[in-house]
Amino acid sequence: MMLLLAVNELSAQSIEGKKSGREANFEQAERFTSMKFGMLVGSMNVTPHFINGSDRFWYSFKTGDGTRYYYVDPKTNVKKELFNRERLAGDLSRWVQKEVKGNELFLPNLVFSKDDREVEFRYAGKNFRYDLKKEVLLLDTGKREIPVSVKKKVMFGKYSPDSAYVAYVKCHDLYVMRVKDSIESRLTFDGERYFSYGSKGDDTTSGRVETRAEWFGDSKKMYVIREDLRKVGELPLISISGKRPTVRTYKTALAGDVHVPQYEASVCDVVGGRQVKVKMEKWKDQLLWLSYAGKSSNQLFIQRKKRTREELEICAVNTETGDVRVVIHEKSLPYLNDDLYSIAYLNDGSEILWWSERSGWGNYYLYDSRGNLKNQVTSGEWTSGKIVRIDTTRRVLYFEGYGQVKGGNPYYARLNRVDLDGKGNVKMLTPEEGNHQVTFSPSGRYFVDTYSRPDQAPRNVLRDWDGKLIRELEAPDLRNLYETGWRKPECFTVKAADDCTDLYGVMYKPMDFDSTKRYPVISYVYPGPWTEYIPVDFECSSLSGAPQLAQVGFVVVCFGNRGGSPYRGRVYHSYGYGNLRDYPLADNKYGLEQLIGRYSFIDSTRVGIFGHSGGGAMAVTAICTYPDFYKAAVASSGNHDNTIYDYGWSEIHHGIKEVQQEDSVSFEFCIKTNIELAKQLKGHLMLVTGDADDNVNPANTLRLVNALIIAKKDFELVLLPGQKHGYMGPAKDFYYRKMWQHFARYLLEVKDNM
Repeated sequence: MMLLLAVNELSAQSIEGKKSGREANFEQAERFTSMKFGMLVGSMNVTPHFINGSDRFWYSFKTGDGTRYYYVDPKTNVKKELFNRERLAGDLSRWVQKEVKGNELFLPNLVFSKDDREVEFRYAGKNFRYDLKKEVLLLDTGKREIPVSVKKKVMFGKYSPDSAYVAYVKCHDLYVMRVKDSIESRLTFDGERYFSYGSKGDDTTSGRVETRAEWFGDSKKMYVIREDLRKVGELPLISISGKRPTVRTYKTALAGDVHVPQYEASVCDVVGGRQVKVKMEKWKDQLLWLSYAGKSSNQLFIQRKKRTREELEICAVNTETGDVRVVIHEKSLPYLNDDLYSIAYLNDGSEILWWSERSGWGNYYLYDSRGNLKNQVTSGEWTSGKIVRIDTTRRVLYFEGYGQVKGGNPYYARLNRVDLDGKGNVKMLTPEEGNHQVTFSPSGRYFVDTYSRPDQAPRNVLRDWDGKLIRELEAPDLRNLYETGWRKPECFTVKAADDCTDLYGVMYKPMDFDSTKRYPVISYVYPGPWTEYIPVDFECSSLSGAPQLAQVGFVVVCFGNRGGSPYRGRVYHSYGYGNLRDYPLADNKYGLEQLIGRYSFIDSTRVGIFGHSGGGAMAVTAICTYPDFYKAAVASSGNHDNTIYDYGWSEIHHGIKEVQQEDSVSFEFCIKTNIELAKQLKGHLMLVTGDADDNVNPANTLRLVNALIIAKKDFELVLLPGQKHGYMGPAKDFYYRKMWQHFARYLLEVKDNM
């Protein structure tokens, strides 16, 4: 075994080797990594700043010509430059006594007067007013007095909406202080460490700390859901900082644990000084969340969910007695889709808009406040996604839709509109193939739509509430980017191992790509199941490191697998249930085989795989399950043993068995781990972990290391001191370069020139 400790950032090395006429191009990878894409490209998206609550807006946009500022009135379809930037820069130069260039003018915070005639801004430490019509710049020397009503003593804590009280926590109990006379009242008497009314349950101080309790709109009561971690176990981490290394522990419930977080809800009457515990008990180890608190302190809705995660209820709470009434009950096998789950309370709770996958596809349903179904709002074999806007006056819902267009990419969000009464058809407002991100004007009559694809630069357009295109806005200036030799990724589809399901992905090629040569192929993976890290937007680089890795001399691909994205319906995203370790493997191998057969420039004998977190675990599983196919792998911060990973994620997506015996309920969890596969390793594996990772504890990697040693397998280990789950700074750069070297050594057959 070769043990590599990441103590210093590895400098780039000139490593050469040949196979099919290829050399490892570390110089190109370094050049790509050091590119300042923000300076090369400038602005990509239009961000509207709406003026004084109207539909009119301004925005800035940077191209190779510098930054310009624009004014748009959607009603009259007027778009113009907000001011002559050269003239304004000249005026500023005289005021600040130094040269100001028009194309470098940076004014991020423009404030319009009520009549839109003037803008105020701060530049070089001075306040200015600019008359847009007369084109006159004035230095604002006025001293503005703060209104007397705003001048008040600021106390620590959470103010009530009427500012009469301030709430805080001392020694884990909830207190309120009346602002006018500073009289303090204690509202709770059972708070303690790890079962606190404070936002930090592990606090050991005796001073005031923030509370997790919240105010009702009428300022009469507060509500709080606190988490009991007293019996939850701990995991350790070692810190090398300081004179003497130390051990830090943190609370976390592991899959199958007997002791997991418990939750309690209560309501505190501030005036009466009384606490009411909410009677939410129903399922063992259930989870509680706030669902909605109304303007009045007699209106509260709380959600409870089973530990097995397939059943939940929305309960209306009587805030005087603590009694609850079930309003909505939902059950979805094998588990509820947490990523897309959504609920909205309309007109202060008189109606409830509810998202459900009960049909196998995500749709919206409208209920009254008593839990009676009024109507289904959306339908069809596609996914109604996240709520964008609800117009309660017009009774219209705006939401993201996925998979609506036959033959289109189901990961692209499109904006849709539908009447809440469910009588009208869903209307797609942004039909173009691409991922759409929208910003509505305050009135809801207009919206700015920015859409792109991995292989198409963003388009910024203005539309009305019905989706009608009003005008094009600015487009990115990519000339400098393409002059560097930068290549955009290519989109592709392959079939899953069932030869039926389409899988979508992107391919990165090196900037000096030559189609007459043959390249190793490396698969960047994240299997899900709560998401798939498949690019859907245009981007110059990626935090995944995939396009950077391609520059060394590889074709790098990233595509999905069944059991991944929750945006493709229940059958797709729950495919891996009960088989969390192995479910994505066949799809990845089969997809790579199709790409190898499709493209002559891909070498079938040199296949690699890498990933982070769940992708790191998948990379190890793949190289051990198909040792004759994958020749090299890099696995960073992988959850190789899900028996020591977070109980929520593992139990949701793999499943936990509920066992009932007479009056007792217990849970059983059983899962395959990568530890069992260590003996099957044949290829070249590099493991990476941060020693401060409190998401995927480094014990996941070290257990695998131990199994590989016992199995007498050769591998590499990179330990990153002080790094958590997401690597930062020099450690991240070091990790990238070690990955480049690893794949170059074993897929390009390059030897270190050290």
